[in-house]
Amino acid sequence: MSRPLPIAVGILLLAVLLWRTVFMLDESEVALLTRFGQVQTTDFGPGLHVKSPLAEVHKFDRRLITHAYSGESFLSQDQKPLTVDFYLRWRLVDPARYLSATGGDEDAAAARLADLVRARIRAALASAPLAADIVGAHPMAGALHTDALRAAAELLGVALVDVQLQRIDLPDDVASTVYQRMQQSLTAQAQQLRTSGTAEADKIRADADRKRAEILADGTREAQRVRGEADAAAAAAYARAYGANPEFAAFSRTLQAYKSSLGREGDILVISPEGEFFKYLHSANGR
Repeated sequence: MSRPLPIAVGILLLAVLLWRTVFMLDESEVALLTRFGQVQTTDFGPGLHVKSPLAEVHKFDRRLITHAYSGESFLSQDQKPLTVDFYLRWRLVDPARYLSATGGDEDAAAARLADLVRARIRAALASAPLAADIVGAHPMAGALHTDALRAAAELLGVALVDVQLQRIDLPDDVASTVYQRMQQSLTAQAQQLRTSGTAEADKIRADADRKRAEILADGTREAQRVRGEADAAAAAAYARAYGANPEFAAFSRTLQAYKSSLGREGDILVISPEGEFFKYLHSANGR
């Protein structure tokens, strides 16, 4: 009747021994063994493994880990409160260093990384006024992707994969006042640009009018020159023709006088038959 108790104790001891010497590891985990606080450099793959009963097994998640932080409060350069949302992603790269720096606690590692990011955000926001923090590109975007930040993460045994800002906003109690001030500033800038644009347009228009006047003046001067040269050439041609035949010249001038005197409808010319106007008519009849 006394034998079942030793058997039960033996089975219990065997179960404890198996529990202390066997462990299971899946594909998403990495294991690290320590013995009396000393890390044993072993590489375990997925599956069932055997270890020394005196060794402690520490399992860590080897997947990409994401932590998001919302509603973080900061101050701008002009001491305006800002609310910032950000997230960070990291992956385990050195289990031994990770265990030494954080005790293998994922939340502790995330808290250390978040503190590093907060320090960067605080410094970047304090370097610019509120308008620059909300509108347009901000130096904080570059401050979160620096070698110094990644080097600090490596001291924890992790690789900082990504850090991103999700939102920079004002608390509701000051948002309306700040946005109204920004709107007034932008309106003033727009008015200044319109005034500058109008002045520039007037300048361009005046310059165009001046060039147009110069072109017209040059064209008129050139036309007058060409016309004068043509008139001179015509006069010279007439002079040569009239000099070669004076009688023809007198006849041509008489015809031109006839044309000038009787060229319009309703004109009446009363002259003496013995006048110069009838000289060539008499000559034609005499022939």
